[in-house]
Amino acid sequence: MALGKVRSSRRSSSSSGSYKSTITTLVFVALCIVGVWMLTSSSVVSTQRSTTSRSSSSSYVSKNPVTVKPTKHHKDDSHSFDDTPGDLPDDAIKGDHSSSTTSSTSTTESNVLKQPVEEGDKSNLLDRSQDPETTATAEQENVNDEQEKVTSFSNTEIKSQNEESIRHEKEQEEHDNQVTEESNHAEDNNAQTKVDTEDQSHQEQSSDVTSHETESEIQSRDEQQHDQHETEAENVHQTQEDTNESHTHLETDNENAEQIQQDTQLESSEDTPKIEVESNEKQDTENENNEKLQETQKEQEADDHHSYQPTEETGVELNQDSQQVEDTRSDEKQNESNYNESALDGAQSGIPKESKESKEAWSTQAHQSENQKERKTTDGITKEYTWELCNVTAGADYIPCLDNEEALKHIHNTGHYEHRERHCPREGPNCLVPIPEGYKKSMEWPTSREKIWYHNVPHTKLAEVKGHQNWVKVTGEFLTFPGGGTQFIHGALHYIDFLQKAQPKISWGKHTRVILDVGCGVASFGGYLFERDVLTMSFAPKDEHEAQVQFALERGIPAISAVMGTQRLPFPGKVFDLVHCARCRVPWHKEGGTLLLELNRVLRPGGFFVWSATPVYQKLAEDVEIWREMKSLTASMCWELVTIQKDKLNSVGAAIYRKPTSNECYSQRKHNRPPMCKNDDDPNAAWYVPLQACMHRIPVDDMERGSRWPETWPNRVHKPPYWLNNSQKGIYGKPAPEDFVADYEHWRQVVTKTYMSELQISWSNVRNAMDMRAVYGGFAAALKDLKVWVMNVVGVNGPDTLPIIYERGLFGIYHDWCESFSTYPRTYDLLHADHLFSSLKKRCNLLPVIVEVDRIVRPGGKFIARDDPEIIGEIENILKSLHWEIHLTFSKDDEGILSAEKTNWRPGSSLSSS
Repeated sequence: MALGKVRSSRRSSSSSGSYKSTITTLVFVALCIVGVWMLTSSSVVSTQRSTTSRSSSSSYVSKNPVTVKPTKHHKDDSHSFDDTPGDLPDDAIKGDHSSSTTSSTSTTESNVLKQPVEEGDKSNLLDRSQDPETTATAEQENVNDEQEKVTSFSNTEIKSQNEESIRHEKEQEEHDNQVTEESNHAEDNNAQTKVDTEDQSHQEQSSDVTSHETESEIQSRDEQQHDQHETEAENVHQTQEDTNESHTHLETDNENAEQIQQDTQLESSEDTPKIEVESNEKQDTENENNEKLQETQKEQEADDHHSYQPTEETGVELNQDSQQVEDTRSDEKQNESNYNESALDGAQSGIPKESKESKEAWSTQAHQSENQKERKTTDGITKEYTWELCNVTAGADYIPCLDNEEALKHIHNTGHYEHRERHCPREGPNCLVPIPEGYKKSMEWPTSREKIWYHNVPHTKLAEVKGHQNWVKVTGEFLTFPGGGTQFIHGALHYIDFLQKAQPKISWGKHTRVILDVGCGVASFGGYLFERDVLTMSFAPKDEHEAQVQFALERGIPAISAVMGTQRLPFPGKVFDLVHCARCRVPWHKEGGTLLLELNRVLRPGGFFVWSATPVYQKLAEDVEIWREMKSLTASMCWELVTIQKDKLNSVGAAIYRKPTSNECYSQRKHNRPPMCKNDDDPNAAWYVPLQACMHRIPVDDMERGSRWPETWPNRVHKPPYWLNNSQKGIYGKPAPEDFVADYEHWRQVVTKTYMSELQISWSNVRNAMDMRAVYGGFAAALKDLKVWVMNVVGVNGPDTLPIIYERGLFGIYHDWCESFSTYPRTYDLLHADHLFSSLKKRCNLLPVIVEVDRIVRPGGKFIARDDPEIIGEIENILKSLHWEIHLTFSKDDEGILSAEKTNWRPGSSLSSS
């Protein structure tokens, strides 16, 4: 407003106009303060109501008596307004988050009440119009309308206007007092200067007026401010009492709501005159109180954040920042949901759980095992895990079933290598195998075939005794493998081609796909056969040839620790296309050829046995005698000696035998030695089954497995075996051929859509993989185009499907996961378990099994488990206690999935990675 510029009658007129403006301003300020105070009183009640409504029903206290009713909640999580504002749901009480930080809670509530009308949402109004208490509701809405008019300005604007109005008021009063004094003292010139100065900015006016105030005026103003402070203190105390009183009343029964309302009205009528004369400092104090109440309300909202879902019915509109946050969270949840669901993609693609009827139709290894132990699970797994390193002599190379020192003490006969066979503790160990000092991430294939890190397998004895034969050499920080062997010093590839020329029907990678290498050494033979598309199961005992199988696995070549002793090898009958022995040191000719007859069991009819040893090409007396006995034995077994060839480069020779494809030769023998096996002797029975010095008859039925040679590779991998017929139920209840195809399609989709991209697996780092429950081998078949080999494990208590896996050009082994696996520690890059643990838990505890997983997997290796959600949760807890990194856990319906990565953590050492 403008002030007079001259001291005359015009000044009087201007002063009169200023007085009117001042009165108008005071009235406006008073109205603002009254409105804010009314809303503040309401916000105190509203805040408390937000708290109490969560536990029971909500109530609302207004100036007019209303009926309190419980909030109605619908199944779809949307909220319907009850007849009165007191039934406003908690979501609405949370208010409009677009309010400034200085806005009061009452202003927020008022905006929420009015939003449905402004947005054109008439549904709430229709609901209210039908209520018997329409009059009370209408009065309340009128009050809300008045409050809305007052609070339509932002709190920032109100505060600014209040400051400006009071400043003008002070200036006007000071000006009038100064004019009066100037008139009495006739100080016209000074007064004129003061008036001219006041016409500038508000800051300059205030400074100029202050400079001309008298000591009496300053004292008067100080007294006035002191009175205002006292008034402010009284009102703050009164506000606190009102708040406490409101909180106390709201905790009582709803019947006291009307009394609380009347008390509130009475208190408001008593306090109104005081508020009308409060200064701007009083307004600031009230704003501070409002901010505290608002902060309390925000804390309550934070507690209920997860249950808060804004809906159209509540009329709640988030401000732009809050909406962006909600959108971001929604997108993240949606992306996570999509990602996790994609991780289970294919899980319900037509592959149900195993059919009980089908399981009864399939034989199991447990039925045939002579030494199968009866196992009982204990009452669950301890939830708290305390880990320690295994205190064993084997140290970092510990294989529990081969290094059972207590069991080995009771073995007195070692002539048949009983001490090299499996002797498992009754309960698997719960300790952890240490990691060698200096261990590094394994080399990638095919570099690993040529060299490995010395500290990963820190053994030099084999290099000392076999280095001249090019088995292995120590080269700085590496162990190098020139690719040689005892019978192929100049390299395995030359030797492989030599055998092909000796018998062209071998046809590596076409006719011959899956072979067995006995006494493999460091497995260079099998390692280089990958270049001919041949899959080799190599095995050797854990003996004085220190860590030979461990070398093989570290190189990325499949191998297991096993021995030809007193028990059958853990493979089905009639599955290997070729069996190879190069100076394997097995006495085939002794004890009626028992060990050679075991090879006959696992060799496919029409398959080849390649024997490269000194008796074949040397003329020493011992060699001559062994050759004579082998010639007689193989003839009595009806093996055909196809050829004997010499390799001039390596100065060795090889004899190649072929197993018959019919029983004609067996019936024409003069002596029934070795005898034919009894009819009830299952050639597929292999788990803890003693060796039998007999031969099984050759299948003659066209639809019987072994009567035909499988399809050539790679056609055999995706075609159902000819001997699966529709009359036989598959594992999942469909006819066996359909089951086979469905299983392959299932895993092809899972691998393509999920495993290749969704599980944070770098497949270039995966070489050695294992399917812990393989069924038909669909998982391995889906990986056939990668530089990966998969050890397919078929449980001894499940349907015996391992022959199917071999028939399709893959390989595997029988095993009971209640026991330790016959491999060295840190030998696999990836383990995969599909619904293994839910069935396994019925027979043994899961804790030792997960410890076995930790033993087998390399640091940095991966583990994928699919099972019931409860089982997945249990596995996750154990892996976390082992400091594995959990990349994914997700459950949907009855299916859960987990993907995890092993770290370098061991008890007593810091977590590190190389």
